Amino acid sequence: MELRQLEAFAAVISTGSVTAAGRMLGRSQPAISRLVQELEQEIGYALFSRNGPRITPNEQGFLLYEDVAHALHSLQQIRQRAREIAGGSQRPLNLLATPALAAGLVPAALARLEGAMAQSISHIQLRSASPEQVAQGVLTGAAQLGVSSLPLEHRGLQVHWIGRAPCVAVLPEADPLAALDVVPLLALAERRIITMANPYRLRGRLDEAFAAARPGELPGQTQFMETNASVNAIAAVRAGLGVSVLEPVTALGLPLQGVVVRPLDTEIPFLFGVVSQQATPCTPAMDALCQALTEVAQALLPGFVLHDARAHAALLEEMLPEGHRPAAGAQEPLENHE
Repeated sequence: MELRQLEAFAAVISTGSVTAAGRMLGRSQPAISRLVQELEQEIGYALFSRNGPRITPNEQGFLLYEDVAHALHSLQQIRQRAREIAGGSQRPLNLLATPALAAGLVPAALARLEGAMAQSISHIQLRSASPEQVAQGVLTGAAQLGVSSLPLEHRGLQVHWIGRAPCVAVLPEADPLAALDVVPLLALAERRIITMANPYRLRGRLDEAFAAARPGELPGQTQFMETNASVNAIAAVRAGLGVSVLEPVTALGLPLQGVVVRPLDTEIPFLFGVVSQQATPCTPAMDALCQALTEVAQALLPGFVLHDARAHAALLEEMLPEGHRPAAGAQEPLENHE
């Protein structure tokens, strides 16, 4: 399996055609076709469905592409790092964060590093990913720092700090509830709620809060519209599709015209933290960014509370419904429950 074959395969997937892949790589169309066919022969199965001159990735092609794209990106990083070392540059700062934190918190923290740390950071890479992918990226060394919602108690991760802030209501500007200083959760239960889909994080706590607000009612009484990113939920609110209960970072860090943000009368905590690889010492830039993230969160989020990393298990236990909490004295670990 040669690098040229993988590059040709990835280019065809990315561009959608052999001709466009050839233009991207500076090779002829027959050369790209030959490289893809050689790769298919080597691995023993087809990666594309062929209909005359047109080819379409099949299921195996899409499955392989994810790993190939990751490998090519890693190789690109190695090449970039080799050039930086040759030029005497410091190590770049690679960051992974969930979409909400990547958009609403990290840029403001990076802005605080400009000046004092600017000369020591030659290159910054910020990528957004799911919480599970953030943890994996830090564990594998693809990122130096990760910023994600809890839980984050994976073996091999060092949790630097944990933040807690109450979730908020996001409403259309003209909504009657927007005139209130504090929005009752029970009032939102009568409406369509636009929220996150992941049941192991914010969505689970939201379901519990609504169940407590409407005791005795059958599950499913509240209508939900689910999405995988807070910014999608805010845009849906602006479009009039419903109201939302969201983590406060996106709602306050990325204000959007046409919607308002209000506190709730019921605390639904949003828990997030900063992690690095346990076996790798932090650089001065990483330490400075950890501190900057703390300062930005304190300034941005009303009711923000900073917790020591050792509080991770206790905070997760506190979030569990009453009947799911371990008995007093139980020592069951709370790690890797995702």
